[in-house]
Parts: sequence; C-alpha cells; structure tokens
Amino acid sequence: MSAPHSSQPKRPVSERTRRHQFGAPAHCYQFAAQWAKWFGGGALLLFLVGAYGGLAVAPADYQMGHSYRILYVHAPAAWMSMFAYAVMAAGAAGGLIWHLKLGDALARACAPVGAAFTVGALVSGALWGKPTWGAYWVWDARLTSELVLLFLFFGYSALANAIEERRTASSAAAILALAGLVNLPIIHYSVEWWNTLHQPASVGKFGKPDIAIQMLIPLLIMFAAFKLYFFAAVLNRMRCELLISERRTKWVRALLHG
Repeated sequence: MSAPHSSQPKRPVSERTRRHQFGAPAHCYQFAAQWAKWFGGGALLLFLVGAYGGLAVAPADYQMGHSYRILYVHAPAAWMSMFAYAVMAAGAAGGLIWHLKLGDALARACAPVGAAFTVGALVSGALWGKPTWGAYWVWDARLTSELVLLFLFFGYSALANAIEERRTASSAAAILALAGLVNLPIIHYSVEWWNTLHQPASVGKFGKPDIAIQMLIPLLIMFAAFKLYFFAAVLNRMRCELLISERRTKWVRALLHG
C-alpha cells in the first residue's frame, strides 16, 4: 500500500511580489518591446492627421499669415522638452534615492530624447522669430532659459557617461538633474515674470483659448503625437540601457544567445 501523496497548496502571489516582478529589468525589457511599437504607430498616425490639419485645413493667421504654422512643431517640441526633463529628473531621483535600476535607465533614456525636443523648439523658434521679431535669436528670458535646458540635458548625458563605474556616474548625474528642476518654472513663467518678446501661452486657456478652434484642434493632435513619440523613443532607448546595465545577468545572455 503506497503512502498517500501530500502536496502543499501553492501560496498566492503577494501584491509586493507582483510589483517586484513588474519592476524587474527583464520584465521591463519585454514590456518596452511590446508597447514601443504601439506608441510609435499611434504617433505616426497622429503626426499625419495633425500635419494635414495644421497645413491644409487651418486658416492663415490674420497677422502672421502662414508663418504661424511652425507653431504646430514649435509648441509641442517646447512643451515636450520640459516634460522630458521632468520625467528624466523623476527617474534620476528613483535611482539616486531608492537605487532603482529602472529609474537610472529611464533617466538615461530621456536625456537624448529631451535634448532633441529642445533643439527642435529652439530651431523652430528661430525660424518663427525671423519673420515675427526680425531676428533669429534674441536673449529673451524664455529663449535663454530654454537654451539652459538644452545644456542641462547635455550635462546630464556627459556626466552619466564620464565615470566608468555606472552607479557612481548615475548618482552624480542625478544630482545635476534634480538641481536643474529649478529651470522648469523659469521657462514656464518667464513670459509672466519678465517683459519678454515671447508671446504668452495661447492653448492653456481651455475655457476661452486665444486661438481659433480650426487652429486649436490640429495643434492638440500634434501635442498628442509628440507625447506618443516620446514614449516610443524612451521605451526603445530604455531597452538599450537595460541591456548595457544588465549585460552580465542570465536573462541578457539568454536573450543574446537565444
């Protein structure tokens, strides 16, 4: 007569364990691979719709004529440059305070994407400034603080890659990123705090926006397109950062040799 088979019931997975599994680099790598494609596809679709609406459907401005249409690139790029820096600083804080690998990867991934948005905002602003102000560049408070933002992105990337020991480099770069947060309210409120050439925001007044609805709708679509592109680009760059930081782990070796 055989002994009865005893088996212990499986313990339910705790919520803390689920969060730990979700935050694991291997799981994040797979998550990024899946969602980056969806975000990228959505961004492309919205870019096409927004560009058509801004270039073909929206009427010309009664003062600036057709030159205002660069707004559909300039405004979303400028807004996303600040958003990217805020996300970068949040990731850097997570890596610095709680030693989260995903936080470091997120911050490192945001830096070049945010720098690209900042360059786009500055270049498009210069092209807009020439017919509007008569000069490509003036040392306006908004323009100057946006230029400082570009230097902060460059400084973070340079510092994060200047030290061979990755943990030390991320900590030093995180301190710079957190200190640079003071520049975000300066960018945003510069047109209210100082007498600047840059016009105040026209989109923030959703109750009564200072822009015609035919112009506003394509602009909001372009804002959404830039946001989705940011998510797609950052997720793809996070995958690269995770492969670098986790290159000695089993899951990366299995991925590369599988």
